[in-house]
Amino acid sequence: MANKTIDMGKIRQILRLYVQGTGKKQISKITGISRNTIKRYLYKFISLKLTYADIDSKSDHELEELFVETKPVVKKDERYEYLQALLPGYEKQLKRKGVTRLQLYEAYRSAQPDGYKNSQFNYFIRQYIDRGHPVMHLEHKAGDKLFIDFAGDKLSVVDNTTGEITEVEVFVATLGCSQLTYVEAVKNQTKEELIKACENAFYYFGGVPAAIVPDNLKSAVTKSDRYEPKINEAFASFAEHYSVSVIPARAYRPKDKALVEGAVKLIYRTIYVPINKSIHTSLSELNTAIKPLLELHNNAFFKNRDYSRRQQFEELEKATLQPLATYRYQIKHQALVTVMKNGHVCLRIDKHYYSVPYRFIGQRVKLLYTSDTLEIYHRYERIAVHVRHMQKHRYTTRAEHLASAHRYLSEWTPEKFRQQAMSVHSDVADYIAKVIETKPHPEQAYKSCSGILSLVRKVGEERLTNACRRADEYGIYNYPIIVEILAKKLDLPDNNAAPPEDDRMPQHDNIRGREYYQ
Repeated sequence: MANKTIDMGKIRQILRLYVQGTGKKQISKITGISRNTIKRYLYKFISLKLTYADIDSKSDHELEELFVETKPVVKKDERYEYLQALLPGYEKQLKRKGVTRLQLYEAYRSAQPDGYKNSQFNYFIRQYIDRGHPVMHLEHKAGDKLFIDFAGDKLSVVDNTTGEITEVEVFVATLGCSQLTYVEAVKNQTKEELIKACENAFYYFGGVPAAIVPDNLKSAVTKSDRYEPKINEAFASFAEHYSVSVIPARAYRPKDKALVEGAVKLIYRTIYVPINKSIHTSLSELNTAIKPLLELHNNAFFKNRDYSRRQQFEELEKATLQPLATYRYQIKHQALVTVMKNGHVCLRIDKHYYSVPYRFIGQRVKLLYTSDTLEIYHRYERIAVHVRHMQKHRYTTRAEHLASAHRYLSEWTPEKFRQQAMSVHSDVADYIAKVIETKPHPEQAYKSCSGILSLVRKVGEERLTNACRRADEYGIYNYPIIVEILAKKLDLPDNNAAPPEDDRMPQHDNIRGREYYQ
């Protein structure tokens, strides 16, 4: 009587308690069965006009025939034969988006006014779809989901020089509607390999589904959760690039990805067995051997069907896939760093420095980098983009990132100082060149050069030229000596004073020489 069959021992208990005078509410508490269900069994018991002794004398099988309704035997008439001929077409149509059973029923009734009613019509459709074929499911709409997983068993490649055997992972992707399958051997289960394999699957199918359903792989799902799993940031970025959703399967719920689980079992027979009969020396060679076997797998007819995965795909699913992106996805790596005081950040993997707008000095920023570019983000705002360089200990600087003072300093070069000095006089240029040469590193002389050249605004070109000539005669090359020459007017032609000797010991009677201590 109930939707779910109750054990015959429970029915005997219900009837025994009833004849003993126990109320329905109390019977419900004792047996744990709802009162409505108890009422149905009691109504049947009373209508049969049986005693408890009659019930007790019957076997469980006889009791089931009395109290449990069985499905009626369908009479195979013209209506039945007509509908059975339509069911294969109905099954295919239900895989299309927007097609419902109600629409099919209305079309059926318009063509067959004396046909089955809605409930019997749906019963026959369910019975046909649920009959023994392996993994075809009604709920998988065309172009909707791509189920992905790694096979439990691995394949292997053999180094042709050392003979070393390396196991490799096998990526499997299956479209929900047509069950068209893609298989690729990859190095490992890292996010880089997973993303590359998923992208290759998209190109194999020639389009993108609405959603990807991965297992709870660390390379795809950072933290699994029944209600809101956390998607790996790199995998989420890949999905955004192709405008596809990511719907992870629930943990410990293999039925959520039953299609790809079934596909893995099938490729063990159709691909693994032939592949393992030969030796492959590289990953590319292994994948080349997989391709023809994969085509045989996709072109083989389903069991008890007159069509294949490839035919299903071409007929139902190919046109429903979204178009591919205009360019392939580049995997972005990330790093969190602090902007240094000089307005640069360091990409540690290359040991190269990149400029950031000076207002972010001391701030924490995120680096997203590919093989070609580096993007710098602060609070989800992109603040800089650079072409990636691999030279160690070098700086990539954009002038607009520097503060005005720093921008000026960044323009200091030996050549620029020589050009400025030459505009004053060639002797000044020669002196500036010697100032730079006397320092271990040219940058150490930049401030001295800037200071010397700035004196032209105070004393004029002629006096600065003479001061540089006099300092060159002294063999002293720095900013302080020029300032002192100008201050003491030693640059003037009639002044032939000796050069400054700041380092000489002054003469005084109270100062004892070294001879005093002998």
